[in-house]
Amino acid sequence: MTAVLRRPTAAAPRARGRRRMLPFSPRHIALIPIAFVFAVPLLQMFLAALSPSAELIQYPPPFIPSHLTLSGFQRLFAQSDILRWLGNTVIVSVVAIVSNLVLCSLAGYGFARLRFHGKNFGFFGILATIMIPTQVLMIPTFVMFASVGLTDTLGAAIVPWLASSFGVFLMRQFFLSLPAELEEAGLIDGCNRLQVFWRIVLPLAKPALATLAIFTLLGAWNDLVWPIIAINNPGAFTLQLGMANFQGVRRTDWALLMAGNVVATLPLVLFFVAAQKQFVATMTFSGLKG
Repeated sequence: MTAVLRRPTAAAPRARGRRRMLPFSPRHIALIPIAFVFAVPLLQMFLAALSPSAELIQYPPPFIPSHLTLSGFQRLFAQSDILRWLGNTVIVSVVAIVSNLVLCSLAGYGFARLRFHGKNFGFFGILATIMIPTQVLMIPTFVMFASVGLTDTLGAAIVPWLASSFGVFLMRQFFLSLPAELEEAGLIDGCNRLQVFWRIVLPLAKPALATLAIFTLLGAWNDLVWPIIAINNPGAFTLQLGMANFQGVRRTDWALLMAGNVVATLPLVLFFVAAQKQFVATMTFSGLKG
């Protein structure tokens, strides 16, 4: 047999030369305007938080302030319980993430691997709750919470985030994609079902667990509608609920509102910068598996 030798075309050296000149792929140039569009509102929020109060009530407000000031942040920490609100939000988010990872992974694994009567009916019943609008459930949920004394407490913001139908669905779909032979090998070696789940299945489920954790964090951190209904005690306010009081019917304190938005957004921005690779991998996983 004779090998057919292909002469390299002139386009290949030119393409390699362009890659050496640019520190990134030329396709990323098209993403620069898109990134700019998303970055402008964030930059405007930071500049508005550092603007004088007199300039924020102008129409239209200047994009670049005449001078930078920290008066908005000083008033925010002096006139509001922003640190308490931040602490409450962190508590709600951490409890929600841990609870969703535990309960949704256990329920998803049960629906994916265990055999019991009514399994399909129960799973589709849980899945059907995703289709119910949240607004329809608010009044019955409030009546139920009021009957057990959970209203006006931090528990009212925590309990709805203990588990989610989406989390059960996501974990079940991931566990179905794992080969059952791995679990059968563990059962043959003497492990019980819980040991197989803890030692074999969960280490393989890190992408799904990270996806569930990030979506739960974003939802619990930014939740506003339900806390407005269920919590009237200022000591149990979350960040979003506390900052809602800066807006009134006839007057909005824009300096406090912008400074509060920076305090509420900065932890998520720092979290994204620290876990950027995992966040991108999570979005890829959710797009392929969800």
